[in-house]
Amino acid sequence: MSIGRSIIRVVGIIVASIIYAALFIIVITSVSPIYDYPAPTPFSGPDIYNPYSEADTTTRWLRANFHTHTRVEGPLNECDYWPEEVEAELRSYGYDIITFSNHNYITPYPEDTRQRISLYEHGYNLLKFHKLVFGSKRVMRFDHILPILASQKQFQLDLLARDADIIQLNHPLRTPTLSSSQVAALGGYRLIELDSGRSTENEYWDAALSAGHYSFGLANDDLHYPARTRCIAIRCNFLHATDESYDAILHALNTGCFYAMRIPDYGNGDKEVKRQQNSHLPYIKAIGVEDNSIYIELSEQADSIKVTGAGHTTLAIAEACDTLTYAMSEEDSYARITAYFPEGEVIYTNPFARYNSATSDTPFREPEHKINILKSILFNLTLGVIALLIVVLFRKTVLKKHED
Repeated sequence: MSIGRSIIRVVGIIVASIIYAALFIIVITSVSPIYDYPAPTPFSGPDIYNPYSEADTTTRWLRANFHTHTRVEGPLNECDYWPEEVEAELRSYGYDIITFSNHNYITPYPEDTRQRISLYEHGYNLLKFHKLVFGSKRVMRFDHILPILASQKQFQLDLLARDADIIQLNHPLRTPTLSSSQVAALGGYRLIELDSGRSTENEYWDAALSAGHYSFGLANDDLHYPARTRCIAIRCNFLHATDESYDAILHALNTGCFYAMRIPDYGNGDKEVKRQQNSHLPYIKAIGVEDNSIYIELSEQADSIKVTGAGHTTLAIAEACDTLTYAMSEEDSYARITAYFPEGEVIYTNPFARYNSATSDTPFREPEHKINILKSILFNLTLGVIALLIVVLFRKTVLKKHED
């Protein structure tokens, strides 16, 4: 046999081995219970939950970004800047609360940080099904390489919830296979990342809310390139928190006493212009519920203020104004407000939802999905058979060819 043919044969064996190994890993990491999900149950009740009931809007809202990447120890990095460098850059744009959420790694904080929050972004998988995990003492290493099924995603959420204070679904618009129907079925998360693409509509949020899954919306930079003005200070959140401690932050996130915001890249690359403009953002002056009506007052006139409800329907819209009041009817299971400003800023409020205050403190419902034993056995047995076939084929093709 010629040297050329030998090299081709060796390369073929290596490539085939890699393919078989990849298929085997995908199959064995696909194990999951199969769940039965209850039918959608829209919010109902005589009362309207006000996430801003504790807000004193005469005090300053704290500006926060919760989805931030930095350089970490080791060869695999998604950012070239160390935590203290990223923190300094974000603070120059007016951020009060900064957390580091590197993939599957709880990042040590700089010595002089004002927040020490245990946070990481979970997910090795190829489909970008990522979650922010708050308060965990350790990283959960298990993941599905291809989490296609809703049950696989739910299984991850259930496992993460065992050691987490609160969980956020990250960038739904950029997550292949995470459909609106899946978001509507999944439970166990309290936060969902808004504005995670070019759209300001957040239809997937409405899909979950319409199905009765109450959640709050955070908008984050998902920062990887702090030196690029178009990547930093383009999304943020304003929390009504008593201070910058983790307990105060967690309380605001759990009650929904915050609003999210999209921000233009002021200055088109001029950092000084961008920093100056970021110190004069429009803000919410007053917001709440009064006599079954929700209301909002802004610091300056918006192009329009829109109220969105179940099914992503527009319940009301007002143009060229700084205030809006909307009387929620008994048929309105929830309502959320979006304000659009002339320079491109967008403010997103958390939803006001119907509930019964006599039986519950909030519209949140514990996940009701149940494991379907028969389907789970059949699904995982099928995976086992496929894994065995891969091993048999590997031995008959690759190993046999190597022995010959």
